[in-house]
Amino acid sequence: MTDALKRLSDEGVAIWLDDLSRQRITSGNLAELIDQQHVVGVTTNPSIFQKAISDGHGYDQQVTDLAARKVTVEEAIRMITTADVRDAADILRPVFDATGGQDGRVSIEVDPRLAHHTAPTIAEAKQLAWLVDRPNTLIKIPATKAGLPAITEVIGKGISVNVTLIFSLERYREVMDAYLAGLEKAKAAGLDLSKIHSVASFFVSRVDSEIDKRLEKLGTDEAKALKGKAALANARLAFQAYEEVFASERWAALDRANANKQRPLWASTGVKDPAYKDTLYVDELVAPGTVNTMPEATLEATADHGQITGDTVRGTYEAAKADLDAIAALGISYDDVVQLLEDEGVDKFEASWNDLLKSTEAELKRLTPSEG
Repeated sequence: MTDALKRLSDEGVAIWLDDLSRQRITSGNLAELIDQQHVVGVTTNPSIFQKAISDGHGYDQQVTDLAARKVTVEEAIRMITTADVRDAADILRPVFDATGGQDGRVSIEVDPRLAHHTAPTIAEAKQLAWLVDRPNTLIKIPATKAGLPAITEVIGKGISVNVTLIFSLERYREVMDAYLAGLEKAKAAGLDLSKIHSVASFFVSRVDSEIDKRLEKLGTDEAKALKGKAALANARLAFQAYEEVFASERWAALDRANANKQRPLWASTGVKDPAYKDTLYVDELVAPGTVNTMPEATLEATADHGQITGDTVRGTYEAAKADLDAIAALGISYDDVVQLLEDEGVDKFEASWNDLLKSTEAELKRLTPSEG
């Protein structure tokens, strides 16, 4: 066992776990990961909750109580998921206090069926922040066109946000703009900007999955030589955009008011192609002030054989741009790929949410006490 996770942390990368379940909380596993594996945050999504609630009997007592109260399935899901997030937030509270609120964070997502609707997303974000009622929560809002004004509005109300499902460089710039606009609203309202935090979840592995498929279809040596390069190039150019935006005069004015930078978060860092090293999207995306949220398998692989050799992002921008240009020159449309991935990302989370509705409804029926 190497101490690659400590080296990663020492390089300024916050290690977050991309998973949560009642079992992980009650068994002491989450506390152990924080204590031994340098984990300083947790992210959740509808797929994670669907799997957690479908597996085992960890939720039986709460579901039995909810069934006795005859709550709706939507209310049951909200009570179950916010309870997990609240408990995880309490476990992470010492990290939150020690890092001045930067880490020790737990993310919970708005209903993905609202992804293309601004006003309900804002209302849901406010409701989730109220329900969880912990200062170390991040409310996840997707980076759809409808999500952008919601991000501004929610940040403007002093609620910390994890912006999710970012695939394109253009959309990422729009996300940063939405964040800065939100901070400006919060400042105008007299809120304490030092208490508002945000991360921007830039998705990694899915970019390779889609572009590699298209390169494979072309079948030329030139195309095959570019496999496995798109995702890293895209993420590295995202970091370049981050550096530019947070070196601007607009940011400097907010910085003087004690605002926090919106950190880039590398999401979807589990490798999908078994031909690639399983720590590829950890080893090659090391940069200070970033977050890497890993599924447990990736966390364990990094602990075991990750190769952390310092900053692997800054200084790569020309090569990254050359890789994306070479892919475009083969007729693969970047805009087409990133739009497809955003649409698929929303659809996948919505499908998981619908599965969550079905499995929770079945559990409510199974555990409904007989009248008497």
